[in-house]
Amino acid sequence: MNNKFKNILQSYSSIILLLVGILSGSVAGLIAGKEIAIIKPIGDIFLNLLFTAIIPLIFFAISSSVANIEQMGSFGKVMRSMLLVFLFTTLVSAFMMFIVVGFFPINDKFKLTIPENASTKVAGIGEQVTVLLTTTDFSQLLTRQSMLALIIFSILVGTATLKAGKAGDAFKNFLNAGNEVFKSLIELIMKAAPLGLGAYFGYLVGVFGPELFGSYAHSLGLYYGFSTVYFFVMFSVYAFMAGGRNAISAYWKNNIVPSLTALGTCSSVATIPANMVAAEKMGVAKPISDVTIPLGASLHKDGSSIGGVIKVAMVFAIFNKPWTGIDTMFIILGIALMTSIVEGGIPNGGYVGELFIVTAFHLPLEALSVLMVISTLIDPMATLLNATGDTVASMMVARLSEGKDWMKKQFA
Repeated sequence: MNNKFKNILQSYSSIILLLVGILSGSVAGLIAGKEIAIIKPIGDIFLNLLFTAIIPLIFFAISSSVANIEQMGSFGKVMRSMLLVFLFTTLVSAFMMFIVVGFFPINDKFKLTIPENASTKVAGIGEQVTVLLTTTDFSQLLTRQSMLALIIFSILVGTATLKAGKAGDAFKNFLNAGNEVFKSLIELIMKAAPLGLGAYFGYLVGVFGPELFGSYAHSLGLYYGFSTVYFFVMFSVYAFMAGGRNAISAYWKNNIVPSLTALGTCSSVATIPANMVAAEKMGVAKPISDVTIPLGASLHKDGSSIGGVIKVAMVFAIFNKPWTGIDTMFIILGIALMTSIVEGGIPNGGYVGELFIVTAFHLPLEALSVLMVISTLIDPMATLLNATGDTVASMMVARLSEGKDWMKKQFA
């Protein structure tokens, strides 16, 4: 029992330390008031380091992943089905959360204003998409304002490296080495997160008041409430789509261990072994689960997709931005999808979603610390949805790949 408690404590140690730092900073802010602004530079330094390191990390992480895609095997019917399922469930989860926020808007008293130089507006949706996805010069890719353009460029570089074959092996090794180096760098920087975010949060509470906590309470209640419904209802719907009532029974009968593993480790990757055993018991053929579940741990994250929407809703409420417009909806869905894809290959990758939000909506630096805190608070539930969603996704892939009798074939 003691060993289990130690393992759980170790899994959540980073979250605990971060929350302790935030709580300490908040208490200091409440006591010191506006004088707490003297410690704001500590938070600024941490965020600046994170901004500086995340750009090359995203390039190396995505480029190396695409360049090494041949190691995953050929792209056949299973791969196409898997990508279709991942895309479908991720967008459905984000869209549903978008609708829920529309019915239960986050309208808190705590407000911040956006400086004029941080709220640059783009004329129309066409031009806005162009600015988000491309740049006019290579040097502009190396800024946080061009995050999505950098991702697209990284995918193209990885694809070109893969296409070059043996001639590109040296460059592939460079990409792999760069990925490992910057992953280690991010891990080093994140060790300062309790101090950096604690200082920044103390500044926000001290200067702007405790009303900030109301924003978190509303957002967290909405996220955990909706996610719980999504977990039981939508995963049952997906299982039914895959194989009818028998699939629903098989899924929930074998989803207990993966669910407890996800909550206990707070890691989608750590849940892979439990998911693979569960998928086989659910009737999914091993060749399908062997591909879908490991890739799902990196590419398929319904919980993160839902989290991306609630983060945007919260920061919109704080910065008094309207939750309206078809362009806003498409950008939010795009952010949710990109966060789901990118964060699996990057340590503390959920924070990349916050950078997308800050960049896409031209928000000031203060927004990042607010978003990073809620990212930490929703992490356990997000991991549960991310990890256990991979097994039901493998069932849907089996349905598309092997036909409606896929369960009978496995158990025959």
